[in-house]
Formats: sequence, structure tokens, C-alpha cells
Amino acid sequence: MNKRNDTWRQRLSWLGLALGLTALAGCSSSSDSRYDLKDDVAPSAPISVDHIEGAVPKYEPYSLGGNKSYRLRGKSYTVIKDPTGFTERGEASWYGKKFHGHLTSNGEVYDMYSMSAAHKTLPLPSYVKVKNLDNGKETIVRVNDRGPFHDGRIIDLSYAAANKLDVIKTGTANVEIEVIIVEKPSSQHELSKHPEYTIQVVASPHKDRIDNLSKQLSEKLSVDTFLTPVNKNYRLMLVPFKDYKQTQDVLEQVQKIGYPSAFVKKL
Repeated sequence: MNKRNDTWRQRLSWLGLALGLTALAGCSSSSDSRYDLKDDVAPSAPISVDHIEGAVPKYEPYSLGGNKSYRLRGKSYTVIKDPTGFTERGEASWYGKKFHGHLTSNGEVYDMYSMSAAHKTLPLPSYVKVKNLDNGKETIVRVNDRGPFHDGRIIDLSYAAANKLDVIKTGTANVEIEVIIVEKPSSQHELSKHPEYTIQVVASPHKDRIDNLSKQLSEKLSVDTFLTPVNKNYRLMLVPFKDYKQTQDVLEQVQKIGYPSAFVKKL
């Protein structure tokens, strides 16, 4: 990464924390006219999200930003301190291209191809199982943003999550959400273990094409690659990384060279 990118990343990190602390980032900003579902749109050239799996729950300490109770549009919201056993029914909506690349309430960058969501009062981040009561489909999302602030709506799904639940066509859906609690590791030994991450670039039934792409990426990115057969598809994976920041740096390179739906998986 060059010096310009490092500077940009530092500024983004600072800005994310500042916005998150006031709970005004992402879709929760009262001064940001982008937040209006009727004006939001799916990607102009949608990328298949069939290969993207639900978020994998893991223990994460709550974010420094976005977890204070706040007031918005004349209404007060109290962030839940202990979401154990939390369930809720109501309408789900989704947000996509209009917010893609903007900051979420906890200072992360919103990626419409990630399995994420926004909720008004759950602590950030939280893992939530979402069931579409209209068709029975369900998936798991990671809540890292605030919203939706429309009456009756309880959760805003990313484009990828909404696609999984068939909410894109209808715009909204009746859902039930349930918080998934992952307990903090009980020992210092467990806390010190380094998790491994891998990057899934693409999935395809054409093994010869995947093989060629695998070699090209290995040379271009100076990383090892491997294929994982799943059903009739082959998943192109980049070798496990122990450092999460390094994983994100490589993911950014992969997305810039033409694979924006690539994503990180924890092993």
C-alpha cells in the first residue's frame, strides 16, 4: 500500500470513530437525505450473491462507536446492554447502492455485498438470525449499523442479505429476528489463539477456468490459492491468513481487480 492509501485509511478510521460515537454515521444520519428506501436502488449490474453464505457468529467485543443511547428525529433510543434472549417481529427493509462505501454507525464501511444489517437498539456488532415469515427463508447477519427509522420496520438488510431472503423484489417483508449470543472465551489461552481467515474469490462449475484464475491471482497477489469443491461448484480460495488487517488489505486488492463480491471467511 502506498503512503496516500495509508493516509486515507487513517482519516477514515478517525472519521468512523467520531461519527460512531455520536451514532450519526451510516443510515442513521438525520441530516443525510440518502436515507429513504424509495430512492435506494440495487446495483446497476448485480453480481451473483449465491455463493455468499450467512455471517458466522463469533465472539466480538462491542465497538467503541455507535453503542451510546441517542436521540434522532425527536425520538430517543436506548441501546440494549444485554441482548440475551432478544427476539422481535416486524418488517424488514433493505439498503443498497446509495449507501455502499459509506460509513456505518460503528465506523466500518458499508458493503452491500456483505451479510450485514442495521438495527435501532441492538449493541454493535451483534449476530442475528433473520427469518422471512412470508416464505420461510432464513439467514444470519451481522448488525453493524443503526436504522431503519421508518414506522413498523425493525431491521434494514444489506443487499446480499435481502437477496438471500427474497426481499429485493417486494422491498419489505415480515420477519422474525433472534439474537445469537457467542460467549466470551473463558480462559486467557483461548483469547490468545489466533483465528485464521481465508478469502473466497469466486465460485464456478468450470474447473478449468477456476484453475487458470487461481494461477493468475497467485502470481499477481503473491499468495497461495486452493480450490474447494462444493456440490457442482469449485470455490477459489486464498490461503489462510492469521492477521485480520492483512486479510482485509488483500481483500481490497482482490475487489479492485474485478471481484467485488469476494469476501472473508473465518476458519
